[in-house]
Amino acid sequence: MLKEESSEGRTIRAALCRRWGEIDDVRIERVKAPRPGAGEVLIDVKASGINSTDVLLVTGRHQTNAQLALPYIPGLETAGVVAECGDGVGHVKPGDRVMGLLPHGGLAEQAVGKASEIFPIPDGMSFAHAGAFAVSYISSHLALHWNARLMAGETLLVLGAAGGVGLAAVQIGKAMGARVIAGASTAEKLAITRQSGADELIDYATENLKERVMDLTGGEGVDVCFDPIGGPLCDSALSALGWGGRILHLGFVGGFQQIPANRLLVKNRSAIGSSGRYFRLRAPDKLRQTAETLLAWYAEGRLRPMVTRNLPLERVCEALKLLAERKVSGKVVVTP
Repeated sequence: MLKEESSEGRTIRAALCRRWGEIDDVRIERVKAPRPGAGEVLIDVKASGINSTDVLLVTGRHQTNAQLALPYIPGLETAGVVAECGDGVGHVKPGDRVMGLLPHGGLAEQAVGKASEIFPIPDGMSFAHAGAFAVSYISSHLALHWNARLMAGETLLVLGAAGGVGLAAVQIGKAMGARVIAGASTAEKLAITRQSGADELIDYATENLKERVMDLTGGEGVDVCFDPIGGPLCDSALSALGWGGRILHLGFVGGFQQIPANRLLVKNRSAIGSSGRYFRLRAPDKLRQTAETLLAWYAEGRLRPMVTRNLPLERVCEALKLLAERKVSGKVVVTP
């Protein structure tokens, strides 16, 4: 639990959530500066990405809210410069440029992360790109590679393809050799997915998703559907799967859905949940391999985060609302 600022010790500015409820309840306050423990890294933050999970957490709608103590600093990813390393940390040192995943705390001037989830930033990667990279790209690759086992030559359907995680999935799908069909709700959003390499586009606000997929696949359906949205679209996406198709569930911003088992059985389909959080707990070796692969692809120019808004820490509520109201494509980054 965070300690309030006292007369002793150094303090930093942070976005502080004192109660679960409204985004506007998040305030910029001064808190005691964090210190790294054994196996941890203290980072001077330069940029931190905003994610839909941050919105769910501060509004009290995430399944892990009960596990967190208040007051709470949001922020699940960050990029910056190593300020200090705890005992047992050897792969980075003070002064190194790094990025990584965090349990929380990224929306502050300093943050602490587990050394195993902190990675050196490749040469040529900006702090803005690095701050927008970890959650979206690592989560997408974990889902597509380890869970869905997407293969070169297969067809991938990405829903919500203009969002941060959706654009990451489009780019990763292309890097893995798949044919990528991007689905989004406006022509403007679809244009952005085309810039990220999508082969085919579906405006599911005006087109029937299943019928359009069948047209594009000669009636065969897609091999994998990447669904970070949930809700009503899931039913059409399930129908758009071909024989042996796999649908990945990464989030439920559109609502929860029920999947009838008979619709999985008749075409040997699979419904697979994928959470980066649990790879961190259960399969850290796979997470590390994923991060190494992605950073190599970035260095080769095969991946490029699309940061469409870069806001100062003082405007963190605005950043959170942009995601909550689905008014942004790509990633929103906050800089302290």
